Amino acid sequence: MEHINWELVDWSRAQFALTALYHWIFVPLTLGLSFILAIMETIYVKTGDEKWLKMVKFWLKLFGINFAIGVATGIILEFEFGTNWSNYSWFVGDIFGAPLAIEGIMAFFMESTFVAIMFFGWNKVSKKTHLLATWLTAVGTNLSALWILAANGWMQNPIGMHFNPDTMRNEMNNFWDVLFNPVSVNKFIHTINSAYTFAALFVIAVSAWLLLKQKDKLFSKYSMLVASVFGFMAIMITILTGDGSAKQVAKYQPMKLAAMEGLYSGQRGAPLIAIGVATQNGKEKNKEDIAGLEIPYMLSIMAFNDPDAFVPGIKDLVHGNETENIPSYEERIASGKIAIDALAAYKKNKKEGNKEDADKHLITFKEHFKDFGYGYYYGKDPYLLVPPVAISFYSFHTMVILGAWFLLLFILIYYSIMKNKIETKKWLLRLAVISFPLGFIAQETGWITAEVGRQPWVIQDLMPTMIATSHIETSGVMITFFLFFIVFTALLIAETNIMIKAIKKGFNN
Repeated sequence: MEHINWELVDWSRAQFALTALYHWIFVPLTLGLSFILAIMETIYVKTGDEKWLKMVKFWLKLFGINFAIGVATGIILEFEFGTNWSNYSWFVGDIFGAPLAIEGIMAFFMESTFVAIMFFGWNKVSKKTHLLATWLTAVGTNLSALWILAANGWMQNPIGMHFNPDTMRNEMNNFWDVLFNPVSVNKFIHTINSAYTFAALFVIAVSAWLLLKQKDKLFSKYSMLVASVFGFMAIMITILTGDGSAKQVAKYQPMKLAAMEGLYSGQRGAPLIAIGVATQNGKEKNKEDIAGLEIPYMLSIMAFNDPDAFVPGIKDLVHGNETENIPSYEERIASGKIAIDALAAYKKNKKEGNKEDADKHLITFKEHFKDFGYGYYYGKDPYLLVPPVAISFYSFHTMVILGAWFLLLFILIYYSIMKNKIETKKWLLRLAVISFPLGFIAQETGWITAEVGRQPWVIQDLMPTMIATSHIETSGVMITFFLFFIVFTALLIAETNIMIKAIKKGFNN
């Protein structure tokens, strides 16, 4: 690893994280608002009630402001795979590129086509045609998320492929295995429903603010009613798929689960820390370094549906656990080194025409390929394979706590509207307004949990982040990092100002 330019790796990671975090500010609102618009317009077409048309046009205006900026950040994000992560793109381009290409060809063009009818088709096409365009825009935006999350899920559970030792590339065996990867499917459902939750929070927060200002009361209450029902269903699915995600992390990424819970020493009947504090973050640690309120047996149940199941901790994975048949990272590093050396020997012997020796080395390589990525840590501290525990722990628990609050908020809002008491509950309206920025935090901590928790892997067990970067000057990445930061921040400020002006005008403008 002496040849690794760590400064380049760190700045490349920082730039990608910056772009992804800003991008994910805009995208959830687009995903969720598109369906809320479709629901409202469906009610308008069914009833012919003009108040629903006013509501659609108001929320459509806010949707359009957000949509344009989300597209800009998304395009930059995809370009970074080629500019900053070319080694990664070469290693898995045949697989990773397929869903991204489909996203661009099918989903992006689909949403771009029908969004034009949404905005400019009023009085030019029939009501039903316009409604169809709205629904197809919603489907198109969510199809974009499907293909991107399929690619992301594959990185965390690489299946449906084989490694070609002659081209040094991973090649796809089965497209459907990649698309219907259990991690990808669960990640897609969980992520889009968290986005729907966020969009519902946005509609509720804006409507609550208008009610506090004594403006557009009828429109605001109807908007809140739709959003509270939509948000309740979304957060319930988010919670259910979150449980599924925990089981998949336990199966495919046990170190991520250990980091998320700050579990250093594995145990049977492992408790779940509901609220806790990470007091330290180093190597040789005990579970007690994460102190807090524990729910007995819950981590074992959450991970394996068994209150007595053994949940491996960080030490079990690093040093191994013979009793539970868990190999150590030292063993996996040695196995990965064998795979790397065997691949080099295969290439050398094949080039020299020694087919028999080349075939022997190829067999050895295939036997140890599952640990290929670990080999890059040969002779290094195996604790380098442990993700940042404190960040993973706090991000995960912040996301979970906020999710519980959103569930309660949707119930309170719906109940208050149905009892016609929402206008008198100023405290609830203020909490609703505050909950929108909390939605931002929940969205971002969710992504931080997913992506920081799987470090140091860009492809689980096969490719460490440190060897995935391009061979470019660090200074160029640094300069573009700050340029992107300035541009993205300016876009966010501009969107916020435009949104606020539009909201202040209300439903009747």
